Amino acid sequence: MNEHDRGQEPGLPDDAAPWRDPQRAEDTEPTQPLSLARPVDPAPAVASWVPPTSQAPPGQWGGFPPPGTQPLPMAPARHVAPRGRVPGWLWPVVCSLALVLGLVGGALGGLAYDRVTDRMEAGTVSSGLQGVDTVSVPPLEADNGSVAAVAQSLLPSTVQISAEFDGEEGAATGSGFVLDRQGHVITNNHVVADAVSDDGPIEIVDQDGNRYRATVVGRSPVYDLAVLYAKGAASLKPAALGASQALRVGEQVVAFGSPLGLSSTVTAGIVSALQRPVTTGDSSNESSYINAVQTDAAINPGNSGGPLVNLRGEVVGVNSAIATTGSSVGGESGNIGVGFAIPIEQVRITSDQILRTGEARYPVIGAKVQTGEDDGTGAEIDEVLEDTPAARSGLQKGDLVTEVNGERVTDGIALIVAIRSHQPGETLEFTVERNGRERTISVTLDSEIG
Repeated sequence: MNEHDRGQEPGLPDDAAPWRDPQRAEDTEPTQPLSLARPVDPAPAVASWVPPTSQAPPGQWGGFPPPGTQPLPMAPARHVAPRGRVPGWLWPVVCSLALVLGLVGGALGGLAYDRVTDRMEAGTVSSGLQGVDTVSVPPLEADNGSVAAVAQSLLPSTVQISAEFDGEEGAATGSGFVLDRQGHVITNNHVVADAVSDDGPIEIVDQDGNRYRATVVGRSPVYDLAVLYAKGAASLKPAALGASQALRVGEQVVAFGSPLGLSSTVTAGIVSALQRPVTTGDSSNESSYINAVQTDAAINPGNSGGPLVNLRGEVVGVNSAIATTGSSVGGESGNIGVGFAIPIEQVRITSDQILRTGEARYPVIGAKVQTGEDDGTGAEIDEVLEDTPAARSGLQKGDLVTEVNGERVTDGIALIVAIRSHQPGETLEFTVERNGRERTISVTLDSEIG
């Protein structure tokens, strides 16, 4: 380009000076953005050759200067700071404030992460079962009818529990099953209770013999359940959870566990009875009351905590106790074909509570009941405590409870089991005999930790 080309605007005579818009963006000093987070678009350029209060005369060039003319000169701009200009001293203040806020936010975020990590290391999950990956789809068809298929499906999800007992490491042997993909395992409370009281070691042993050091997330002596957590167990296959309420007497079931320390043992039998009220433990302080699934599948010491499974491969209960001749339920004698499992519905409720808070709760009414007598007529109230649901409902000492929500109650154990089959906050209808007259009393359940 020659000198003539550089100094001439297209469409102007050769002797005309080049026309320049004094308000074009490249001729004005740009303003600084007002926000650090999002740049502000510069204001569009405004042509200066059109008077602000007039339009081009008719027949002229539509507002553009006619050829051979120059635009009217603009009045000299006053020395006023451009609109939106931020004082220079403000930027160091903003940067310093941003740095301080970043440091504070980072510290708070790190503290929150540490707390979440601590909770996960302890195995608790704020949203309970909804926050972990359980399995509810049955792995097998309903009519498969094969114990071998059930065994093949469930053995990878069954574990052996080795815990300290009476000061000896590994002296207590039990069973369990994998609850989810986060490393939680279900077992019986009585398998790990002694180790917890002594702060002794607990290990989970999988089908291949791999060992994982476990901690107790929480436990319920009342329901004889415990939730363990081992980070390494997150790689194990979770068992599918079913429903004991769908079982029928006579239906075939399979028991898994480590009886007498023999890991990965499978036994088969049938459902002998449903909703069987039983109690375990050697004293009232250690007793748990179970509305149990009764089975004749061989269950022996060491099977405790293992899964009871239907032929679809779903866990329907947790093996917990056996009846023995000449011994109380839960004794150390061998199997005689009368075993009991905690229904999976109760396992769901209790494990959800433990995962959320590390504690389990059970419903109470605030009354004591006689458990020694068993004439089948009902449960006699032995004492009503003050300021409790029982007292507020009008229950009295000597009342004979014969039904709960229309279900017959034969004795004190049956009443306890009936109450503990519900949840705190529920209102139950008690059918009571008092002075030869029958009446209905509504009781809203309270709760205690246990």
